Amino acid sequence: MRTPSPETVAVVAFDGISPFHLSVPCLVFGEDRTESGVPRFRVLVCSLESGPLRTNAGFSIEASHGLEAIRRAQMVVVPSWHDDGLPAPPALLKALRDAHRRGATVVGLCLGAFVLAEAGLLDGRPATTHWHLAAEFARRYPSVKLQPEVLYVDNGDVLTSAGTAAAIDCCLHLLRVRHGAEAANQAARRMVVAPLRQGGQAQYIRQPVPVAPERDRLMPLLEWLGQQPQRPHQLDDLAQRALMSRRTFTRRFREATGTTVGRWLQNQRLALAQRLLETTDRPVEAVAADAGFGSAVSLRQHFAAAFRVSPSAYRRQFSTVPRKL
Repeated sequence: MRTPSPETVAVVAFDGISPFHLSVPCLVFGEDRTESGVPRFRVLVCSLESGPLRTNAGFSIEASHGLEAIRRAQMVVVPSWHDDGLPAPPALLKALRDAHRRGATVVGLCLGAFVLAEAGLLDGRPATTHWHLAAEFARRYPSVKLQPEVLYVDNGDVLTSAGTAAAIDCCLHLLRVRHGAEAANQAARRMVVAPLRQGGQAQYIRQPVPVAPERDRLMPLLEWLGQQPQRPHQLDDLAQRALMSRRTFTRRFREATGTTVGRWLQNQRLALAQRLLETTDRPVEAVAADAGFGSAVSLRQHFAAAFRVSPSAYRRQFSTVPRKL
């Protein structure tokens, strides 16, 4: 059986880029994790400029490819952009439009969303960017439906993310969508990062994470909840287990996780449903019960809303269970 060719990921570098932002798609898609079941990608770092590129960390790098790499890529990632909002070169904008037109997935991480908006790929669509420059983004691109509070936005063919760690979340999400939950989990495990933070989670926590003793009580509870998301959990019972009032518990939970108790639990249940669909042949009704959705109808509704695919279609694409003859 012939091994399928690896997907090509073109990552756009530029003079003055942050090494961290450039490294994010390279780490998620560029490292060989095939022994762990993660598919291999061909990552091409490309640039409009020739010769060494300065970074904002005081050293230089050199891209091995020009913008022609974008023409043969299935994914194109703009990992950041200039903090001063410098206009993108027309050649880069055209390359992004051409890639999108032929069906490539185009990703703007952090301030890379500015470049995608300038190319017209976000007109009339939801998007996000780093919260610090969200107001400037909204002023420049009023036709974009900016969602400044979220980690990332997936439009299917175009994705945008908030800054820094949210770029990792967005890339892992893209890996999950294309190759399944286990592939993303394996990559996250190697990188020692959280395997799943849903895009609707808050970009940043407005209040500091609670100090002891409340933090000491909340962290073990989160670990306990993560081990059994399928069980029914009442808010008052969880607050009592954490030795907090209901009001204090809900406030501390949002401060620590960036989301509500209900949304956090739903995300954990969706992740469990993904793993069960990939690794077992249990009927969808049984998966719904095992993951805490109660009914297959509820699972299908939540699964389709989160991943834009049915549980059965997801299983056909990502199942690791040998088919019975």
